[in-house]
Amino acid sequence: MSEILLFHHAQGLTTGVRAFADELTAAGHTVHLPDLFDGRTFETVESGVDHAREIGFDNVLAKGVAAADALPKDVVYAGFSMGVMPAQKLAQNRPGAVGALFFDSCLPVSEFGSWPEGLPAQIHGGVDDEWFAEDLEFARQLADSVPMAELFLYSGTKHLFADSSLKSYDADAARLLLQRTLSFLAGLA
Repeated sequence: MSEILLFHHAQGLTTGVRAFADELTAAGHTVHLPDLFDGRTFETVESGVDHAREIGFDNVLAKGVAAADALPKDVVYAGFSMGVMPAQKLAQNRPGAVGALFFDSCLPVSEFGSWPEGLPAQIHGGVDDEWFAEDLEFARQLADSVPMAELFLYSGTKHLFADSSLKSYDADAARLLLQRTLSFLAGLA
């Protein structure tokens, strides 16, 4: 079973993100869920992004990276949208990473250096998601250049479709994303 550090999206640590973490825990994994916004949640992605901009994306990133300090080295780093920032930085730079899960976002690998040899990854995003559209090229580059990286695209979904507490939730796509995530984690054992 895996130890997972899961970062929330720009709307905060919502009940939907907690529910997703609970699904992973129910499957036998240990999930750490740091709150990068100190309990604040937001009605829209835009208002959450405004908050992150106000407190500084660099501060959000630093707080996320610091959340790994007390954890062992062999961790799977995961994030939803904005949470991919610290997840990807840790996956690429903290020695011992065993996997990376990026939901609704993917940054250029060059943002944090190079991709560690042998590190598996999954990227999940919506084909019709206007937020993910700007990251799709980076997701494809990662999937094409890393033998153990997979890109899964979901048609007809909106941004943050796997968060059951949001209007954008798509139960069928979220169920498939969870199945693929659990399969990925099982393959790490």
